[in-house]
Amino acid sequence: MPIALRPATPADAARVATCVRDAYAPWIARLGREPAPMGQDYAQAIERQQVFLAEWSGQLAGVLVLKVTDEGLLLENLAVAPACQGRGIGHFLLETAERHARAQGYASLYLYTHQRMRENIAFYERAGYREYARREEDGFPRVFMRKPLP
Repeated sequence: MPIALRPATPADAARVATCVRDAYAPWIARLGREPAPMGQDYAQAIERQQVFLAEWSGQLAGVLVLKVTDEGLLLENLAVAPACQGRGIGHFLLETAERHARAQGYASLYLYTHQRMRENIAFYERAGYREYARREEDGFPRVFMRKPLP
């Protein structure tokens, strides 16, 4: 079954928040607190940022949030619903982010993840992202990664 992509609308905010909460919940034990995306206001994100939904078999399978910053285009959040993990949704959303960055004229795309999320770091490294900084922001030790876009 193909993955359908569409921009999020204000009516999607509660579904987006639920998908993100479910996707990040397993990380709470390792981090000792909720990951930052779990506390984001998704109604506001949908209004101010680029938020996309991946739907698969009629259900919300994943969420992608892109944000323009002083450093370029930030892949602020990529979350896959637990029931849909392992089906290529994450790769699909990552490729979507890269296509949108190129279409908007960006030479690269950057992201960050918690330094304890080693599996996420490895996922992004396999996709061609390279670490360029480590910083603490909002009480979270973050690994910043960037990928040049051809």
